[in-house]
Amino acid sequence: MAKYIAQIIVLGTQIVGRAFARALKQEIAASQEAAKRAGGGQQGQNRVAANLKAGMTLEEAQQILNVTKLDPQEIQKSYEHLFMVNDKAKGGSFYLQSKVFRAKERIDQEFKQNKPPEKPLDDAGPAEGHPERK
Repeated sequence: MAKYIAQIIVLGTQIVGRAFARALKQEIAASQEAAKRAGGGQQGQNRVAANLKAGMTLEEAQQILNVTKLDPQEIQKSYEHLFMVNDKAKGGSFYLQSKVFRAKERIDQEFKQNKPPEKPLDDAGPAEGHPERK
């Protein structure tokens, strides 16, 4: 009887060990793939920081807003539609509405990071019609 119990324990340990090793290999492969997609270097660090700040990746944000490319007009149209559809006053979900908002926020961060630097403002002071100079 003790011999059978020992065999069951050994088999169980082997099965758990193999499953753990397989899961570890999958996690390492996924991590390496994510590092490749992030771009590495400073660009990769910026993307990781943006992911952590927004709480989602750029790909997740695109899935939430149901867009395939980073086209500002398409993104804005999708955002407005999804935000209004999920309005709590219209029977929508505040949780989904907040996910839509965060997805738009994450994509806006990506646009901001990839945008070329703007020309510096002159010292003429505030000008009419220029909200950034008020």
